[in-house]
Amino acid sequence: MTSLENSQTPKTQSSAIISWVVRLVKGVLAGVGAITPGLSGGVLMVVFGIYEPLVRWLADIRKKFLPNLRFFLPVGIGGIIGVIAFSAVIDYAFDHFAAQFTWLFVGFIAGTVPSLLKVAGEQGRKNWHWLLLGGCAVAIFVFMRWMETIHTVTMAPSFWGWVLSGALTGFGLVVPGMSPSNFLLYLGLYQPMANGIKNLDLGVILPLILGVVIVIFVFARLVSWLFRKHHTLMYHIIIGIVIGSTAAIIPTGVKGVGVILACILLFLAGASASFALSKLDEKHPHESLF
Repeated sequence: MTSLENSQTPKTQSSAIISWVVRLVKGVLAGVGAITPGLSGGVLMVVFGIYEPLVRWLADIRKKFLPNLRFFLPVGIGGIIGVIAFSAVIDYAFDHFAAQFTWLFVGFIAGTVPSLLKVAGEQGRKNWHWLLLGGCAVAIFVFMRWMETIHTVTMAPSFWGWVLSGALTGFGLVVPGMSPSNFLLYLGLYQPMANGIKNLDLGVILPLILGVVIVIFVFARLVSWLFRKHHTLMYHIIIGIVIGSTAAIIPTGVKGVGVILACILLFLAGASASFALSKLDEKHPHESLF
């Protein structure tokens, strides 16, 4: 199949540009999710359809290296933009508009559930797959609620502390539903990390990257194998994790008509945007990478 990037017709060139921009936006949102307390970059990569192809490529990075690199380059650029450019925005948003900001992301996730379920059932599904999905949703919901009850332990920032922080962030990408920011808050490293990223402190950023890379390359092959051998099983587990982790971050005790209305509107905006993004991605398909 001819790559869209190499096609010379105006129509396919336009489609390639749109596809590139869509992947860039997905990368930005995944980067924002990676550093947002309660969210998971892995969950957002799943809901935007880039999780499975990414781990499959990282499991065998030499296979179709250049086509895969071209495909994931905008995702990587977007991720960097999401982490660096939005770290200060996220900090401010959670300080002043926590409920509204959270409902926006809940909407982003909710809008892609239909397409996720469609992908999960591509190879057929049985009734017990639905039970598995529900069980995973309940388990991750209970686990995340329990995490909120743990008292904070302060860990002094250091090189190995930042490597650990990067490793936790990497787990958040490889294991959808795991929110590394929650663990970093527990260890007292989240705020120093956010400040380091915001200030472009290489003493923080470089060991973070090291930790992320180590975890991703160590576990990508295992995750890729699980998807190849147990596609339907893996997707129903992951969708359960997505639903459970999303339910766990829904704000409670929101008061004020204006705030409630803003939360509803932002939820609908997020759901509409992610649904449209998934449809746009389907309308402008890319070359099969594997």
